[in-house]
Amino acid sequence: MTSEISRRAFLKSSLGAAGSVAASSGLARAAAAAETPEDPLATLIDVSKCIGCEECVHACRESNAGKYPAPEKPFPGMIPSRVPVEDWSDRQDVSDRLTPYNWLYIQYARANKDGEEIELTLPRRCMHCVNPPCVKLCPWGAAKQEENGLSRIDSDICLGGSKCRKVCPWHIPQRQTGVGLYLELLPSMAGNGVMYKCDRCFQKIEKGEIPACIEACPEGVQTMGPRSEILRTAHDLAGKMNGYIYGEKENGGTNTIYVSPVPFDELIIETGKGRPHLSPVKNLMENGTHIALALLIAPVAGAAAAFSKFYRRVKEDEQ
Repeated sequence: MTSEISRRAFLKSSLGAAGSVAASSGLARAAAAAETPEDPLATLIDVSKCIGCEECVHACRESNAGKYPAPEKPFPGMIPSRVPVEDWSDRQDVSDRLTPYNWLYIQYARANKDGEEIELTLPRRCMHCVNPPCVKLCPWGAAKQEENGLSRIDSDICLGGSKCRKVCPWHIPQRQTGVGLYLELLPSMAGNGVMYKCDRCFQKIEKGEIPACIEACPEGVQTMGPRSEILRTAHDLAGKMNGYIYGEKENGGTNTIYVSPVPFDELIIETGKGRPHLSPVKNLMENGTHIALALLIAPVAGAAAAFSKFYRRVKEDEQ
């Protein structure tokens, strides 16, 4: 039956169907979608061990190359024309910031310790929040949180509207224009691409393997395990080095925990687009407006998940 369906027509009609589902769903389902895993999978990053060799960066690229975008050119003109084109397809070798082709990079920091200036290096990527705003506030349900607590973006249904980047305290997700679902829906008026970020090599974790960056690190900088255990280890480590922890409480807690011998607010780092900060962050999902919005969005996200499965079947049948 799917061979008789015009994919474009089906997709457009599905948008309306998703809205109908949202209107008919109750708050109980919405509230359930807002729950987070009790003891999610987390990663401890020992800043004192990192030597900035970038082996993790290369391993990440190699492991996730099959997920990277292959945009179609020329890009359709956007309405309004001020909607920015974000094209990294000719700059895929950029490794000193986050891009759609570089989900992990080494951030350099300077600090003063015991009267001497020292340099530290930190692997930076998605923080994988315990209660991620990118997941709870994505209007199309493309950002998802796995049962193990790690978050990822479904490139099959992402429209590239960049809501995830706007609500992320660190502005982690990066957009690539000219790829994704928007080309088949409203190529001049939809989101203008797909958002990309670290997904913690979820395909490897599902097989019982560890993320590529952890496996490749020659210094044992990262440790992965249940968050409760990771926090105990982080506090033990911080106690031994008289150090400091970042990620335990930031934005209500993240599943990426850094331990540093220097206070994070004393680190001098380069920040900006694709280069996240290490400043204190309040829990954004404690904001009443965000909570209400998450409750409204949750039913649409559920409908989008069902739509995504059907859409994949349609694509497979047409190949």
